Amino acid sequence: MSDLFVAAVCALVRKEGKILSMRRALTKDASPGIWEAVSGRIQHGEEPLDAVRREVLEETGLAVKVDPRPLSAHHAHRAGIPMVIVYYAAEWVSGEIAMSEEHDAWEWLDAREFAARTPIKQLSEAVRQILS
Repeated sequence: MSDLFVAAVCALVRKEGKILSMRRALTKDASPGIWEAVSGRIQHGEEPLDAVRREVLEETGLAVKVDPRPLSAHHAHRAGIPMVIVYYAAEWVSGEIAMSEEHDAWEWLDAREFAARTPIKQLSEAVRQILS
């Protein structure tokens, strides 16, 4: 059994009643082509809120206001490695989408549209919760 464990954050970025959805690039090693929200690993020594802000800026170029209270969390596996993902609600403040190489498409979606695209049940439920 490995001692390796990944901690990650996910930003549910809202704008005008919709959530930012990003499609993972087909070149990604884990879950290529799935629709998700902005997410990424917490770096060693990094605070979770700092990780959320960093990931949003790196993956989208947007300025956001993050609610410091975690919305929810769940356990998952990525390439066989256990991980926990902590969800945070964020509100778009300014900027236009400038994608990184991690994604190849994006859209602002309502909760129903998001649920139809993502295979991640916990993520879909978190989106429904913040958009309701």
